[in-house]
Amino acid sequence: MRRDVNGPGGSGSPKFAFVAWLAARDRLSTMDRISKWDHRVDETCVLCKREPESRNHLFFECVFSASVWEHLTKGILLSNHSNVWQDIVFIISDERMEGKKRYCLRYAFQAAIHAIWRERNKIRHNEKALPITAVMKMVEKGVRNKLSILRTKRVKG
Repeated sequence: MRRDVNGPGGSGSPKFAFVAWLAARDRLSTMDRISKWDHRVDETCVLCKREPESRNHLFFECVFSASVWEHLTKGILLSNHSNVWQDIVFIISDERMEGKKRYCLRYAFQAAIHAIWRERNKIRHNEKALPITAVMKMVEKGVRNKLSILRTKRVKG
């Protein structure tokens, strides 16, 4: 069964949804994929500098991205919290989960993926990346702002 990380009705941000869609299909140009075209590339994750970069490592097994994901979702997921890609996709695809909680998790998932991918690309292209605390605050604030906007607009559900 195909898991749709965007869910019915899409998400709140098309650019977040698009990057998450690419990640869900393992179509982002992670270093494990690039190395198939060019064997000379360094596959090491630029965020943790410990493991080879793959989709599953980058989202959310890397200590950098795991910290961002945990910061956003540990309080919501409690004992169900995971940093394993397949587990996360299963959790956020569970149609039995209460709608508001599922929306919040899906939006946090998309926002985290977008922010992590962006920070990864900054480093890959020799730009100055943000410290992890700044990334966590930025993503959390973005998610909170989105939810606040929905609340003020009185969006159903």
